[in-house]
Amino acid sequence: MPDLTHEKRFSGFVAGVDEVGRGPLAGPVFAAAVILPAKLPRGLAGLIDDSKKLSAPRRAAALAALRASGAHIALGAASVADILRLNILHASMLAMRRAIARLPVVPDHVLVDGNRAPGCAMPCTMLVGGDGLSLSIAAASIVAKQARDGLMARLALRYPEYGWESNAGYAAAPHRAAILRYGATRHHRRGFGALLREA
Repeated sequence: MPDLTHEKRFSGFVAGVDEVGRGPLAGPVFAAAVILPAKLPRGLAGLIDDSKKLSAPRRAAALAALRASGAHIALGAASVADILRLNILHASMLAMRRAIARLPVVPDHVLVDGNRAPGCAMPCTMLVGGDGLSLSIAAASIVAKQARDGLMARLALRYPEYGWESNAGYAAAPHRAAILRYGATRHHRRGFGALLREA
C-alpha cells in the first residue's frame, strides 16, 4: 500500500502527480496533482491506492473522501489535438504541467509517477510505480482516472456505438470492431493509425 514515506522527505507543500489515458484509442489524456492535508482524516489513507487496483465504487468513495479532507486537488488535460501535435508522451507531460499549475498553492516539491520529469519549475522526484508507493501520487491517480472515465462516459451518450462508458476509449475488442464498422470520430486519436488499422 502507498504511504507518506516519500512525502516526508521534503518540507513544505509536496504534490503527487499522475496521469491516466496514455494508451486509449480515443479521448484526451488527463493528469491530476494532489497535495494532501498535513493531518490526514482518520480512514483516508486506507481508501487510497493505485487507481488501477480499485473498483469504481472504491475510487468514487476515495475521491469523495479526498475532496472532504481539504486536500488541494487540480486537474490538467491534453486534448486529442495536443496528442496528435506533440505525441502521447509529450502530451502527457503537458497535462501534468497544467495540473500542477492549477493547484491553488505552489508546491515546494513534486512527486511524479514514472521516470520522466514533466518540466515544471519546482524540483521533482520521479518514482517508477509511484502510484503504489506514494499516497499523494496514488490520490492523483484516483482523481485523474475518475475525471477521465467520467468524461468518456459523457461522450458515450453522444457516441454509443463505441462503448466508451465501459472501455473508456481503450482498445477493447468491441471498440475496435466499432471503429471498423462506423469509422473514427473526432475524439479518436488519428495519430494512433496503426492501432486503428489493426482493429
